[in-house]
Amino acid sequence: MGLVRRWRATERAELALGALSATVLLLIAGMIAFVLVNAWPSFSHNGLSWFGSGGDVNSELVDIFNSPGGRHVYTLHAWPLLFGTLLTTVFAVGLGLVFSVLTAVFIVEFAPPSVSRVLRPVVRLLAAVPSVIYGLVALLALSPWINDHLVSQSFKLQVNNIVPIGGNGLLLATVVLTVMVTPIMIAIIVDALAAVPRSWTEGSAALGVNRWRTMWRISVRTARPAIAAGVVLAAARALGEAIMLAMVSGSFGFSPNPLDGLHFFVEPVQPLAATIVANAEGLSSKPFAQTIYAFAAVLLFSSAALSLGGHLARRQVRRYGTR
Repeated sequence: MGLVRRWRATERAELALGALSATVLLLIAGMIAFVLVNAWPSFSHNGLSWFGSGGDVNSELVDIFNSPGGRHVYTLHAWPLLFGTLLTTVFAVGLGLVFSVLTAVFIVEFAPPSVSRVLRPVVRLLAAVPSVIYGLVALLALSPWINDHLVSQSFKLQVNNIVPIGGNGLLLATVVLTVMVTPIMIAIIVDALAAVPRSWTEGSAALGVNRWRTMWRISVRTARPAIAAGVVLAAARALGEAIMLAMVSGSFGFSPNPLDGLHFFVEPVQPLAATIVANAEGLSSKPFAQTIYAFAAVLLFSSAALSLGGHLARRQVRRYGTR
């Protein structure tokens, strides 16, 4: 009798967990469908030109918001916003990956035990700091320094009629975003390196291989799936970051020009997530709200593609590691 009751309790628990999982999936599917339905007018009106250049995106957003009552304006060329999102994400994750791998190797292999015990919780603490704190520090401390020491006054005057140049821009956004996403990758890579069987590294050392080469060829190669997972999580955090980027990116729809040399890094950008936050008060205008939903749809699709790409990359890495 007791066995039957335990079996029924287990069955009820499985049904409850299954129902909960199905509810979560339905909520996610409903959210995605809601965003796509509301975003469709913006995409359908513009076609592929929505993703292209050719217009002033700042003026276009103003025109969309000020659409006359009987006629909705949807014309938009969102390339500057897409380009700003791509630049900040790629630069931040690329720099963060280098720093995180080197830092994780130091914490696991070269740091004294007392230092390692301190660094691990500190890294997790840094990963949990609210983004607005990073944005506030950057806005008050780094932005004035960049404006005074790295921005050419002659260049600022030269392009003043086209784009505002100051301390806020691509460089500041990349630096702060790198500081934000690096602790996430460090925490994941540290756990992966620490999980590598000690006998593998000891066997390499017994053959006369030095510690650095052992760590790089054995531990880091073994931890590549975790490194790929860390990159995906960091990129997803960078794509979705809004508050901090709205504070430090310059908040101006502009495509920085690599031909401008070092000035390229001080030119302003406006990533998609920051654009959503900066224009959240304009949702009372129907075409403008649908345009904002289009930005959200692009971010949703990008996150899904990133997750799928990370999954495929981890499978390929594991397959390669077994050869």
